[in-house]
Amino acid sequence: RDDRVLARLKRIDGHSYEARVVRFLGNKPERVLGVFEEMGWGGRGRIVPTDKRARQEYTVEPDDRGQAVAGDLVWVEPLGAPGGARGGARGKGARARVLERLGSMRDPKTVSLIAIAAKDIPFEFPPDALRQAEASTVAPMGQREDLRQVPLITIDGEDARDFDDAVFAEPDGDANNKGGWRLLVAIADVSWYVRPDDALDRSAQRRGNSVYFPDRVVPMLPEQLSNGWCSLRPHEDRPVLAVRMRIDAEGKLLSHRFSRAMMRSAARLTYTRVQAAHDGAPDEEVAPLIDGVIKPLYGAYRALAEGRANRGVIDLDLPERKILLDDKGRIVDIATRERLDSHKLIEEFMICANVAAAEALESRRMVCMYRVHEPPDPVKVEALTQFLQSLDIPFGSSGRVRPADFNRVLQRTVDSPYARMINEMILRSQSQAIYSPANAGHFGLALQRYAHFTSPIRRYADLLVHRGLIAAFGLGEGGLPSGAEKDFPELGDTISNAERRAVAAERDANDRYIALFLADRVGASFTGRVNGVTRFGLFVTLDETGADGLIPIRSLGSEYFEHDETMHCLVGRSTGTRLYLGDRVTVKLTEAEVITGGLLLELDKVIESAWPSGGPTGGPSGGRANRQPPQRTNRRGRPANIKHSGKSGQNKRAKKRGR
Repeated sequence: RDDRVLARLKRIDGHSYEARVVRFLGNKPERVLGVFEEMGWGGRGRIVPTDKRARQEYTVEPDDRGQAVAGDLVWVEPLGAPGGARGGARGKGARARVLERLGSMRDPKTVSLIAIAAKDIPFEFPPDALRQAEASTVAPMGQREDLRQVPLITIDGEDARDFDDAVFAEPDGDANNKGGWRLLVAIADVSWYVRPDDALDRSAQRRGNSVYFPDRVVPMLPEQLSNGWCSLRPHEDRPVLAVRMRIDAEGKLLSHRFSRAMMRSAARLTYTRVQAAHDGAPDEEVAPLIDGVIKPLYGAYRALAEGRANRGVIDLDLPERKILLDDKGRIVDIATRERLDSHKLIEEFMICANVAAAEALESRRMVCMYRVHEPPDPVKVEALTQFLQSLDIPFGSSGRVRPADFNRVLQRTVDSPYARMINEMILRSQSQAIYSPANAGHFGLALQRYAHFTSPIRRYADLLVHRGLIAAFGLGEGGLPSGAEKDFPELGDTISNAERRAVAAERDANDRYIALFLADRVGASFTGRVNGVTRFGLFVTLDETGADGLIPIRSLGSEYFEHDETMHCLVGRSTGTRLYLGDRVTVKLTEAEVITGGLLLELDKVIESAWPSGGPTGGPSGGRANRQPPQRTNRRGRPANIKHSGKSGQNKRAKKRGR
């Protein structure tokens, strides 16, 4: 009774639903995460919530503040209005009591704590799980295949601390497979250390995956395993689950064989070092590996890349940003992540191994936790089609939409002013990938079956696949127990939700770090591109940092703007001024709120329209470069609020908050 749960609803008839519990949310009283600020008299304070959507600040009386000081990140319990009943009334003057201090906002490392706390990400391991991890030792050789003489290498980022995959390739000597390759992918044998329903397993299942922030990692497994026994450190024996694969010259997977093995990594390399070696500038450690290891890896990669192109994998071009911190957790730069062939090489090897795992489990009729990416919703496809037609870009066919249809659009618009906009819109049209024991294929990768096998250190789904392979092929202890398949539907929901939670937490933390980075540049001008058009304003991605900020519709002047959802633009009723998705603009930063991660912007001018020809056929011109936004002011010389279409209550709140 009174428990809070996340449930999936299924309609039984016109009036009834069946609910299946996905996750238990607990029965704790309502809590609010916020920052404590002094009110300047009598020891009273106020709480500014960290949630952008929160509409209520709280007053904290001296007796309810505990040890909180100005700038502390705290959990509080709403108490209601002064003299009123307890239980979270949210009227004017609502009170709260500090329950727990988490850290000071003066410490940059507190930024990620906000996301960890707000998303309820498990941060501390249970004592029994830690004891189990600390008692772990080297796995015995037993009946494992001996791969210690094979020059397997790991390739990761410079800042990686856990190395859970190693690769090797060589030409296939079979005369019937001319130009083909033999691949070997070895993955840390986490299933040896984490057994079904033990303390580590229960903890890992609850976490679902590791979560990555600029200043820290919240790992799925304790450090003794993730950075120790399950990390493929160079020149140390490590247990692995290995897959040997044969591919043809066009990257088609011909056969595969799984085994439990023992390996010894020949080198811990990075993407940049491997790419430099391939480009003719190897360092001292990599030079001896060029002919026997590096060149064959790239040879096999070229075949896999051809297979990828033949399948028609959706190939979006959306740069990813990386926040760089110093040793004190302060931001020193926000850079674009490099996308080298060495990155793509590892990605293609892992995809091939993942396909092999799904095929192997199917061949033995063993339950599999598939990575499912269903085709896009027809409604979204139709909206995208109409938008592309307004640009005179044909899309789709009379039959079912295919990944190749999206690629044709991307290739046609690659050098156009609206290339970034098209990439964003195609991404938004896609379904969200999930984990499920019911296979529906992977649309984005153009694959009939796909499962995650290559990262059991950081994803629980991969651990389930490892256990399935061990049970299916009789590879020893730690396999999937009999009857486990009945829990897979619920497990799929659980780990899919955990993944969404992690993505949201990582995004929120990055937003706050960027706001902190830009806080001392309020008033500065930036260039950017409109990446979202809503009834309450324009979202703009800044070129310099990749940060997203909002231009509130109230800041555009007094003209009445209407939201054209089909054309993704705001239309001025009086002047016909159009502000489009994809417009390049200059903006001024007016607010950078570290607590919520929100950026508020003011439009200066449109410097390049997403509609270079002046707008869609028959529509008002919106393509004039250097369009100036309407600058009507009120009696105080400030931009006047304007009316706009839409649901008034929602839009008024959005305008008032500026988010």
